[in-house]
This record gives sequence, structure tokens and C-alpha cells, in this order.
Amino acid sequence: QVQLVESGGGLVQAGGSLTLSCAASGLTFSRYAMAWFRQAPEKERDFVAAIRSSDGSTYYAASVKGRFTISRDNAKNTVYLQMNRLKAEDTAVYYCAADNDGPGYGESSYRTNSRRYDYWGQGTQVTVSS
Repeated sequence: QVQLVESGGGLVQAGGSLTLSCAASGLTFSRYAMAWFRQAPEKERDFVAAIRSSDGSTYYAASVKGRFTISRDNAKNTVYLQMNRLKAEDTAVYYCAADNDGPGYGESSYRTNSRRYDYWGQGTQVTVSS
């Protein structure tokens, strides 16, 4: 049984930082691309960042590039999202997701599509006060 468990969310002031973690079990973590998505109230679930299993390539949404950093520790089966210079518009539930990192993952249209992902966590709330 695959489980993805996010942690690290909370309330932070604008300009502050948070680090989210996602611990995976029940899958061969090192073979999966991992991504973070977020969903604000009454909005769609949007791509935030991703990291491949094959070469560790990273990808970011334009809105977070330069502020957020995704990383992974295959020894700990964990993916992280370091979030700096947080803004009120970053407020959302953050989800981690796993994809089997096939050839299509190199295409932006693939990895930013939430329907492509095989497994999801339950989400963690991030609230940024202005």
C-alpha cells in the first residue's frame, strides 16, 4: 500500500519561510518523479514543482521560481519543498504526488497535469498572513 504523508505546513507571515516534507512508503521511491501541487479554496489544483528520479532535474511554476526549492533524499524516501519569501497568494493546501517518471515526464504538459500522477498525499495547509 502506497502512502505519501506531507508535513510541515502551518501559519507564517508574509516574507517568511516554511519547509514541507513528504514521506513515501510502499513504493520504490528512487524510481518515481515527485511533485508538489497546491490548491487554494475554490480553485483548481496547480503544479508547483517537480523533481525527476532519473537525473534529479527540477522544474518550477513561474510563480514560485526563485523562491521555492524542491529536493529529495532517496535514502529517506522523502521529498522536500523549501519555501522562501512567502506571499499571501501562496496560501493553499499543498499536496505531494508521485509519477513513474516515464519518457513523457520531460514534457511540461505532462508533469504539470495532476491527472498524470499515480499517487497522492492527503495535503498540508499553508497559510501566509499579509
